[in-house]
Amino acid sequence: MINLVERQSKREKTELVLMNIYNLPPIPKVMQETIQLLENKNTRTNDLTKVIIKDQSLVAKILTIANSPLYGLQRKVTSIDFALLVLGFSEIKNIVSVLSMMESFKNKTDNYLDQKKFWLHSFLTGSVCKRVADDLQTGNGGEAFIAGFLHDMGISVMHRFFHSNFVQVVNLVNNEGISYAEAEIEIFGLDHQEMGYFLVDRWNFPKTLSSAISHHHNPEKGGDSTLLASVVHFGDYMTQYLQIGNFEWDTNLQLNEVARKILGFETEEAAAKFIDSYKELFESQKEAARFLS
Repeated sequence: MINLVERQSKREKTELVLMNIYNLPPIPKVMQETIQLLENKNTRTNDLTKVIIKDQSLVAKILTIANSPLYGLQRKVTSIDFALLVLGFSEIKNIVSVLSMMESFKNKTDNYLDQKKFWLHSFLTGSVCKRVADDLQTGNGGEAFIAGFLHDMGISVMHRFFHSNFVQVVNLVNNEGISYAEAEIEIFGLDHQEMGYFLVDRWNFPKTLSSAISHHHNPEKGGDSTLLASVVHFGDYMTQYLQIGNFEWDTNLQLNEVARKILGFETEEAAAKFIDSYKELFESQKEAARFLS
């Protein structure tokens, strides 16, 4: 195992590379314009619609998500105007933000990371985090959606910008039988939670979001973000428990006791019963995620 001195040295080298990642892929122009308009309080629905409809692929993705079980709307959303009306600017901004991030960080699948599987896991985790936050009335469902979607962003960054090191991580897991988190620390000096935090914090995301991402495997350390981190951990665990949209990085993931209690489940049986009630939602949301391919 790596000692503290070695870990700190590797961590510093990794962070130095991260600090110099300025060539992040630009998000598509229409998505960029959409986000800028959504951040302007004076933007009119008509102005926003004109920009979004320039990209029919983006339109299709927004409508797919709007009509998915995530929102449970009674009427079918058939236009961007109607989506803005029933969901509001804030929800549309969340949707466009995660679609932009996904588009920017899409990479080619190889023997070490299946991109489609990774993004399906991200999308399902974000989706279920929103529903859990809404159903358990923990607070901002939109924030839970983004935090859940981005919770494993550090893995994507490792694969794209540290590919040879990423290969070493996978080989360590396969050959030595250690966990991915242990292998990440062995190679990088930090794990994917910390790497995700480092970048999301640099991009000036709210501290509650970045902290939840950095503690989704240990939410009890999330400080003011413990509740949101617990929601993200729970959503992540649900994919593994139901084996729908699950991801190999979470193999043998155990439900964190602190998170379980924070979310109001007195026993593991109570949590399991709640999760089982979401199985249909998972199956339907997985079908809605067809745009990821």
